This record gives sequence, structure tokens and C-alpha cells, in this order.
Amino acid sequence: MLDLIEIDLRSAENQIFTVYINVEDNSLSRKWLAALNNIIDQQLHLEKNYCWLGWAESARNPEYLCTQINRSIHAINSSNLNYKIQDFFSPANSIDSQGRTNHQHLNQLHRYFEDLQGTAGAMSPYYSQADDSTRWHIRQLNLLCHEFESLVLSIRKAQTAPEWRRPSQLMCWLNAPRFELEESDLELFGIETINRKLGGVYVGVNKAVGKHHWEVFQDEGRDSRISELVTSGLRTQTQAAADFDIEWARDPGAYSWQIRQLAEFRTWLERNGFNPDDPGLTIGHPQIGQVDLKRTFGTEDWQIIYSQLSQHQDVYKVRTGTTRATYDYRWSDPDYDILQIRNLT
Repeated sequence: MLDLIEIDLRSAENQIFTVYINVEDNSLSRKWLAALNNIIDQQLHLEKNYCWLGWAESARNPEYLCTQINRSIHAINSSNLNYKIQDFFSPANSIDSQGRTNHQHLNQLHRYFEDLQGTAGAMSPYYSQADDSTRWHIRQLNLLCHEFESLVLSIRKAQTAPEWRRPSQLMCWLNAPRFELEESDLELFGIETINRKLGGVYVGVNKAVGKHHWEVFQDEGRDSRISELVTSGLRTQTQAAADFDIEWARDPGAYSWQIRQLAEFRTWLERNGFNPDDPGLTIGHPQIGQVDLKRTFGTEDWQIIYSQLSQHQDVYKVRTGTTRATYDYRWSDPDYDILQIRNLT
């Protein structure tokens, strides 16, 4: 073990529940931990409006998320940018009759974001011209898109197969500095790392703007082909930051349906001209730590774990072996967007 991280979660009644994370000792986790200590020392802003994804009982329900998407679209359309979005989002036109996400509509939302922000290293002229408030709303298109897709999946699973909901906890900081991935780090990627363990801690999502190969395969199906209709920004991961995800869903890796799906994914990659065994594709999720489930919850029973976490969904404090920070604000605060815009500047 490289270090012990403690995260204090706060309930609506200000009760504290502590999660204990053992940091593994590998090439990537050493760089990641140094970056994490750095952003905690700097007291960077933790994004609480993009933290708890896939929790079916969340107050951030489909109606709320669609309202926020439309609010950001209106702000962009009202800005000085010469870019108009003629679109409106509601649960009715973004969730189909089977309770699944309308991927065509959500893909279009992501395209608006890609047009407006650009890709890592090649920012869009729209983003360069935008003021601070408009930039915040551009970012919201991306965050709300992914949050909506994750939420709808968990709501459907809660009704059809509750043990296979996909809740997670994303720890992302505004303006977190990035570091370059090295060849030794790529060994931690691979198709099998798509299977994430309950309580596993993983380096966060791709820092290049765009979708992962696995996301495209899941959204578009095994017969799909990569094209401009899917996404304009399918990119591998070349950088990482101190952001991290905690997986609170069960590991599907040993089940026949997941084994079959990953085999189909390998075939899909080959048909689209990719080598499934190339670590440079940065497919999957490199693990850098693990929640001590017994110490934290007293059990490894996912139902008890969900019950505890669902009552404590506000990150209040984070402590490592060398530094600590307190985040005494909530995403539901009436001035939260103003706080974020100020921290983005």
C-alpha cells in the first residue's frame, strides 16, 4: 500500500460517514497521488454537481437534468457566440419506451459540446471567444449528457435487475493540472479492465474531449462503424489528472453475458481497424486503489453499501497521508453555479 486516503461523506442532516481507500503502489498511482496531494494543497474546487452518477434515487432526476441542459442551451444561444442550438431536451424525447437512453439525441448533445469546446490541444474558436459564464454552460452540456445517460441506465436497472445498477462516485476538481502518461502506465489499461470491482478506485475519464471506444460500441452496437455520425472526437488517453472514480457497482467480469460482450467488443475493434491488444488505445480503467469495504462498511454486501452511501452523498473532507481539505458547500446551494464560474476563471 502506497498511502491511505480518507473521505468524509456528509448526509443531509450533517452526519459524517468515512470511506477508507488503500492506494496501490504502481507507476501510475505514484504520479497520481503526487498530483492529488498537489490539488488538495491548492484547495481546488471539487465539482459536486458531477460527483454521484447512476444513483437511481438521486434528487438530480431526469426532469432536473433536462431542465439544466435547456438552461445551458438558452445561455449559449443568448451569448455573443455565433452558434445557435435549435434543440430541446425532455425525458419524453431523450428516453425511449423501453426506458433506455435515446442515444441519437444524446449523441447530438455531445456534438454541440464538441463543436463549442473543441478537443484537448485544439480548443474551438467558440470557446476562446466565450466569456466565463458561457464557458461554464458549454462544459455543462458535456457533464449533463454523461450524467443523464448514467442515471437512465441505473433507473432501468433498478426496475429490471437492481443488483446490476452502475452507480459510481466521480471526484473531479476544476482546473486540475494534467500529467503525461508514460509507457509503463499503459500496462494498466486493457479490455479486461473494463470490468471494475466494487469499491475499486480508478484514474478518471479521458482528458481528451470525445468518447471512448467502449462507449461508442455500447451506444451504437456491434454492427456499427466509426464515423462522423457517431462522434467527432474518438481519442485515446495521453494525459491524466488527480481526478478519480470510485466504482460502487458489482464486478460483472465472471458472468457469461459480460464475457460474450467483451468478445464482441474485440471483434468490433478489429472490424474498425484497431488492434484490441494495443495498450496505446488506452481502453478500460487503470486501477490505482481499492476501498477497504470491511473497514468502511463492515461488510461487502452491495445492498448494505448502497443503503449507507445513498444517505451520505456530499463529499465534505478528503485526507491523505500528507494533506487535507474541507469542501463545505453543496451542489444544491442557490449560488453554486456562481461559485463554480468564479473558480473556473
